[in-house]
Amino acid sequence: MRWLMKFRVLWDIHKSRCGFYPAPQYLRCQSLSGAGAARWNDYDTPEEFNFASDVLDYWAQMEKEGKRGPNPALWWVNNQGDEVKWSFREMTDLTRRAANVFTQTCGLQEGDHLALILPRVPEWWLVIVACIRTGIVFMPGTTQLKAKDILYRLQVSKAKGIVTTDTLAPEVDSVASECPALRTKLLVSDHSRKGWLDFRSLIRSESPVHTCIKSKTLDPMAIFFTSGTTGFPKMAKHSHGLALRSIFPSCRKLLQLKTSDVLWCLSDTGWILAFGGSLLEPWTAGSTVFVHHLPQFDPKVIVQTLFKYPITQCFAAPSVFRMILQQSSASLRFPTLEHCCTGGEALLPEEQELWRRQTGVLLYQAYGQSETGTTCGTLRGMKIKPGSLGKAIPPYDIQIIDDKGNILPPNTEGNIGVRIKPTRPIGVFMGYESNPVKTAEVECGDFYNSGDRATVDAEGYFWFLGRADDVINASGYRIGPAEVENALAEHPAVAESAVVSSPDPIRGEVVKAFIVLTPNFLSRDRDQLTKELQQHVKSVTAPYKYPRKVEFVSELPKTITGKIKRSELRKKEFGQM
Repeated sequence: MRWLMKFRVLWDIHKSRCGFYPAPQYLRCQSLSGAGAARWNDYDTPEEFNFASDVLDYWAQMEKEGKRGPNPALWWVNNQGDEVKWSFREMTDLTRRAANVFTQTCGLQEGDHLALILPRVPEWWLVIVACIRTGIVFMPGTTQLKAKDILYRLQVSKAKGIVTTDTLAPEVDSVASECPALRTKLLVSDHSRKGWLDFRSLIRSESPVHTCIKSKTLDPMAIFFTSGTTGFPKMAKHSHGLALRSIFPSCRKLLQLKTSDVLWCLSDTGWILAFGGSLLEPWTAGSTVFVHHLPQFDPKVIVQTLFKYPITQCFAAPSVFRMILQQSSASLRFPTLEHCCTGGEALLPEEQELWRRQTGVLLYQAYGQSETGTTCGTLRGMKIKPGSLGKAIPPYDIQIIDDKGNILPPNTEGNIGVRIKPTRPIGVFMGYESNPVKTAEVECGDFYNSGDRATVDAEGYFWFLGRADDVINASGYRIGPAEVENALAEHPAVAESAVVSSPDPIRGEVVKAFIVLTPNFLSRDRDQLTKELQQHVKSVTAPYKYPRKVEFVSELPKTITGKIKRSELRKKEFGQM
């Protein structure tokens, strides 16, 4: 990390050679933090938009003109006491260099797909913004992916490049020969590796002069892999409109960030929440993105960090707040914390109230998906109804619909639907890449059917009930049952398995596997076999998918056509039978 901390010297040498250009007038006029400033209409759709040139470079220009405070744009720390602080001007310089690495050194072009599998390191932000500058479609992934997961993603996306660390490089190398489209491998490490380009040294040597593409608002920008109940994860493709939506007034009201705010979003870098909460939202407002490396999730470190650093806002999954509340700290009155928001899984009303009593800070809730970004939320300052997802956030028209797309009356259970006809709102995904069948399946009348069950009350507040399918949501990680069942099927002890969610006091839900054993393993010690199967799943797929609970059964409930009735098993787990 030494090159990151010393980059200021290098940047000072080059800054006089690299001009900073103001954002277009239609962006500048809305003074992203100023009182009484003009606001962009929630329903505006400019023909062209690029977050790098229209937002990041705008704040770089404001810094140059002395119109923004001294807070950094990115503030990164780790447990070893290292810190990286980059201003917007430095971010502009570095991301232009990274853009040149991709286009000049690697030969990647607009529209090419680039896999991005990095932990919470500063290069994650550089790669994403550089991709936006060049029109390269970035595809984030969690660092818990294994060779099998990586192989699938590289093959199905036809990725031409990948950026990762030396920890995952061997996994990539083990499958690279099966990925004919892959031609560029970039390593983020202090060590070299044969067959890989050194991303850090390339950035140091590249020119800071780069001309950002003039991307259309509806041009593709990113792909997020999202799990379903059957088969492998789907590729939800988003346009630059997803980034544009973070500028809309209604979206800005969710957190109401100011340039003086320091926002810490604890989402895994593989998810859309990290892109929104750790990049789009704070940098749209000119705020500071705070990052703790956190290679291992540790609630004690989180508590210490909230006491040590001037963090004003925190965005995390409910499980993070649950774990903090269970700490034996004498006080949870964090000195600078003003606002907290949560999303990604269900939040209990009593947890919301306990957080308020322990910290003195209200805990607001938001809701969204990989396909939509944030669609509902309790806006800062709005009345909180404990347990509610809040209200729809324009330009989204959210309704509770039946399976045919008909709007249901208040207090009636149905599917959360986002209106996509006659006009598809900015921010809704473009479709599942290379999968028109799956894309068509989620179109329900005039709506995108989220597959989440909920009700809406007379005041427009939404109340989450659960998934219409059996996708498991554990600590904000969406896990498809088929992914775990496929991993279990590779073990000789497993004749059949069915994977469902099971209630958990900390994570909300965890993975539970019901397993029918093959004859040769019927006499094995069940506790030992459970550990063996859990370790097996961890070894062949991302470890967060492993079943924390295992139950051995003689048979699985099935329909007359032989399909496993996961719904029956899930109802049993949640005490609904």
